[in-house]
Amino acid sequence: MSTTPRRAPADLSAPPEELLQAVERRVLWLATSIVHHANKVRENTSGVKVGGHQASSASMVSIMTALWFAHLRAPDRVSVKPHASPVLHAINYLLGELDPKYLTTLRELGGLQSYPSRTKDPDPVDFSTGSVGIGATATIWSALAHRYVAGHTDVPVGGRQIALLGDAELDEGAIWEALVDPVVPSLGEVMWVVDLNRQSLDRVVPAMAIQRLQGMFAAAGWQVLTVKYGRRLEELFAAPGGEAVRARIDRMPNEEYQRMLRAPAAEVRERLLAGRTGKRDIAKAIKEYDDDRLHRTVRNLGGHDHAALLDAYRAADQATDQPSVVFAYTVKGWSLPTEGHPSNHSALLSAKEYDALAPTLGADTQDPWAAFDPDSDEGQLCAETARTLHRAKRPPAAGVGVPEALDRAHVGETSTQQALGRLLTDLAHAAPDTAKRIVTVSPDVASSTNLGGWINRVGIWSVGERIDWFADDRQTLVKWREHQHGQHMELGIAEVNLVGLLSELGATWSRDGAALLPIGTIYDPFVARALEPWSFGMYAGGQSILIGTPSGVTLAPEGGAHQSINTPSIGIEQPECIAWEPAFGQDLEWTFLHALSRLGQTGGTSSYFRLTTRPIDQALSPLPTDAEALAQRRADVLAGGYRLADGGPGAQVTLVGVGAVMPEVLEAARIIEQDTGYAPHVVCLTSPDLVFRATQARRGLTEGPSDILARLFPEDRLTPIVTVMDGHPHTLSFLGVTGRIPITNVGVERFGQAGSLEDVYAHHGLDPESIVGAALDLVT
Repeated sequence: MSTTPRRAPADLSAPPEELLQAVERRVLWLATSIVHHANKVRENTSGVKVGGHQASSASMVSIMTALWFAHLRAPDRVSVKPHASPVLHAINYLLGELDPKYLTTLRELGGLQSYPSRTKDPDPVDFSTGSVGIGATATIWSALAHRYVAGHTDVPVGGRQIALLGDAELDEGAIWEALVDPVVPSLGEVMWVVDLNRQSLDRVVPAMAIQRLQGMFAAAGWQVLTVKYGRRLEELFAAPGGEAVRARIDRMPNEEYQRMLRAPAAEVRERLLAGRTGKRDIAKAIKEYDDDRLHRTVRNLGGHDHAALLDAYRAADQATDQPSVVFAYTVKGWSLPTEGHPSNHSALLSAKEYDALAPTLGADTQDPWAAFDPDSDEGQLCAETARTLHRAKRPPAAGVGVPEALDRAHVGETSTQQALGRLLTDLAHAAPDTAKRIVTVSPDVASSTNLGGWINRVGIWSVGERIDWFADDRQTLVKWREHQHGQHMELGIAEVNLVGLLSELGATWSRDGAALLPIGTIYDPFVARALEPWSFGMYAGGQSILIGTPSGVTLAPEGGAHQSINTPSIGIEQPECIAWEPAFGQDLEWTFLHALSRLGQTGGTSSYFRLTTRPIDQALSPLPTDAEALAQRRADVLAGGYRLADGGPGAQVTLVGVGAVMPEVLEAARIIEQDTGYAPHVVCLTSPDLVFRATQARRGLTEGPSDILARLFPEDRLTPIVTVMDGHPHTLSFLGVTGRIPITNVGVERFGQAGSLEDVYAHHGLDPESIVGAALDLVT
């Protein structure tokens, strides 16, 4: 089955220009009014600026009006630049997709969000775009995710993946990391439209270097389309002497052109003639133009010309084998009093300016939220567009059935990273229906994160079939079979791309009604590099599992550059995500299967696992032989931790360990018992995150269970605590409040360096002797 989206033939009989212009004026008025009401009408008791972006919205109105009312089809999905959210809400309102009561609620609790949000806005939003650059690249990952889910489930093949982005977003590194990934040039369903208003937050950008940007997109395999001038300007250029006018405007610095836009109509002629060359031809070309007509003509950029925009959209549709980018020249603040001003980004219209704007747009300040009469041409166009864009909603998925445990005995010495690789292949044997929903993603580190066995079993997902020329090479451990039914997706080395794709794969449960179980592997030190898009993906509703491995200074020979310090606290602080750091294979099995069961459903959650390459003797954590006790152990593991050793009523200290350092913690406990005659309590945490949540719940600060605290630190066993982890020690400092008892936190507080594991642990105070010293200092 082909999973390449096929675009329905475009209707070349677009609505009349006058009709589109009438709708455009109403969209501009509504978008402006949404911001105006939030700032100038609604009571503001705090005195804090509400904000909004009237000028940024105005520059997008033509682009979005032409797209929605003359081009989009129901399967298409659109990512709208953050600062144009009022335009999206205005269009949704005219299409009957937004209750009018929300028009007055921009940036109000429970109302319209500051930027488009899939999960928090009351009207349809295809992509959350509050983080600049990430919303645009989401269309690339959404295209891949949709191809994947359509090829592996009964989800129908969809339409175009369209991003509307501001030109300043092209400064973001996420844009270029995405563009150069090898799979992107084949995504013909992707179209980006760049709102080229040549302004940033504080100024007119002096050198936008559009030719360089066009060249970079073309070099990345994109079809590049430019909509620079509208029909009025093109007519002027075609008149005798008109080429001199074109040359004059082409050569104008951005600032000069913007200043000309704000000049009185009578000055435009003088400014055009102020160039060094071509004055005679320019004068000839504009001779028949009165001041008002000339003023209207010079601002007729292509990004405000519906016919020119629609021609570009159709040209993009024809390029089914490569993505397209449309550079649409616009004016920031178009048709508003702030048009073209360098400081208009966050500028708000005054009440006087707002009142004066109404008649120019055919609106009435006494009825600012008026829609069109249903019987009018405009009302009928809105109704027809609503019918065209109506999507039959697929109900959200209800998750995927996942077994609680697998039939494997975790014995000998093994690392959690090795256990992960075996777990995936075991799952494919034990629960094939579950395994079919798994899709793994890696930024060029698949084999080094122990996915080799899984990849050999399921193959690489690819846009098309590719020959593995090393298939007959016996020294090749990973068989790189690429086809449309593979279940591993290999990207380039950019971690930002990895988490972007994970987010979109993790959103198919709500977007397409088909749940996937996305798992990404990443070198743990680089979680921070991918943090913003990873976090934003969860905000947008994506549910996935991220595996950070190898973690901490336990990766001793790699040195400080590859040793993660702050990722444990990142995991605790990340909303919509549970952070896990199991030490033993059985703990990983239980927690990982549980994490899979929480994906792809309403109320589900993502997970982050911090794993290690250090082999650990599994006998250090013996499993209970009694069935009831074993069930309790599993429940404790899933709640955040368990008591690995009870020192009895005479114990004077509790050692709390996490992950790879459990052998040192247990050895320290042995030394303490040998030297002092009393055995300490030993607690093994599987999720400091869940234990912290339990602490908050016990204190009444949040809702949730707190029973695990009584099991980890029972009242009759409370002693001073020493915590040990391969990460920053403050991560576990909250444990001191569990019983208001003394606590010492041992961990990594400085950049590491290369060395043997023993030397590096000693360097950071993670060795048994240092742990013993910390314990004795605490209790003596």
